[in-house]
Amino acid sequence: MTRFTGKTAIVTGASRGIGLAIAERLVADGAKVVITAREQEALDAAVEKLGGPKHALGVAGRADDVDHQAETVKRAIAEFGGADLLVNNAGINPVYGPMIELDLEAARKIVEVNCLAALSWAQQAYRGWVSEHGGAIVNVASVGGIRPAPGIGFYGASKAMLIHLTEELAVELGPDIRVNAVAPALVKTKFATKLYEGREDEVAAAYPLKRLGVPSDIGSVVAFLLSADAAWMTGQLLVVDGGVTLAGSV
Repeated sequence: MTRFTGKTAIVTGASRGIGLAIAERLVADGAKVVITAREQEALDAAVEKLGGPKHALGVAGRADDVDHQAETVKRAIAEFGGADLLVNNAGINPVYGPMIELDLEAARKIVEVNCLAALSWAQQAYRGWVSEHGGAIVNVASVGGIRPAPGIGFYGASKAMLIHLTEELAVELGPDIRVNAVAPALVKTKFATKLYEGREDEVAAAYPLKRLGVPSDIGSVVAFLLSADAAWMTGQLLVVDGGVTLAGSV
């Protein structure tokens, strides 16, 4: 497919997992991609998987570092001629357990990375390119943002905030910039290992489709939302969950 020919996408948190799958789909559909993560070595490996420097660039840094964000946008423009598409995929969940016992410093860091950084990335992309050229943004939220998620409750709360940020930005930035979000359920990644390791069949039994997600399940939906196929969609949340929320579970 060539629906993103001539477009450049920035995908945060994309050295592996969902972020890398999103980047892979965008490259397959014709885009140039700039991927970010903390470790340059992991990014270099991901760039090779994406087809090398003709197709992708890896820029290492912290997702919540504003200077890193601004530099990434500048490098996307310098290397590939634009910064048309943004995917806020980077996220953290360093704690597990009852929210009433949550360490507040951990809570602040979760909000910083999962919410404020996503807003800041949007600001940098807006100032650097899309305010004049138009574009599209997709935020990777979670089904934990639309219903309780015991054990990862504050992570879910941060994703609820991200969903609301998506709606607010969609109202502010139309008509030339569209902003949407996806809400995955449990996807088989290193990030989510503790939620299914050793009991995958048991966990998957709650899903009407009887399997957990894989990263490409999310990559294809994100690519749709970024594309002209979704040209009359903004401020929307697409739940990509194998049907699990229909069954009353997360």
